[in-house]
Amino acid sequence: MSRSVNKVILIGHLGKDPEVKYTPSGVPLAKFSLATNERYKDKSGEWQDRTEWHNIVAWQRSAEIVGEYAQKGARVYIEGRLQTSSWEDKQSGDKKYRTEIVVREIVLLGDSREANTASSKTHAPVQNGRQFSPEAHDSFDQHRNYEELPEPGVLEDESIPF
Repeated sequence: MSRSVNKVILIGHLGKDPEVKYTPSGVPLAKFSLATNERYKDKSGEWQDRTEWHNIVAWQRSAEIVGEYAQKGARVYIEGRLQTSSWEDKQSGDKKYRTEIVVREIVLLGDSREANTASSKTHAPVQNGRQFSPEAHDSFDQHRNYEELPEPGVLEDESIPF
């Protein structure tokens, strides 16, 4: 059987502060938007800027880290996978779709201004450029009951690289 690849790599800026919630079984979940920019020349030779917005979902320790250390405007590197969910709109009956990037790895990037802002927000030093690779929660399906999700692996604070 041939193997397929579903991998996304992005570097961009958070569009808003991450929203961290917990499933009924206590699994952290963070959602936020990420903006990436593209610069190109149009037909008349003028430079144009285009921003693409991405819906990001982080689970477990990745969710806690981004919720604690990242805020609107922060620059991050994300590796993850695309996941599309569908549902039927209750009012119109139309089928709706949402594509998200489920985080597998996140690196907090930024200059000293961003570090100082984040540090004053959390009262903890920000380790810019440090890599965090906790296991992603691969069984996410936004329309499934959260109680059906398997329990995450245990991740101790000693396992965190900072």
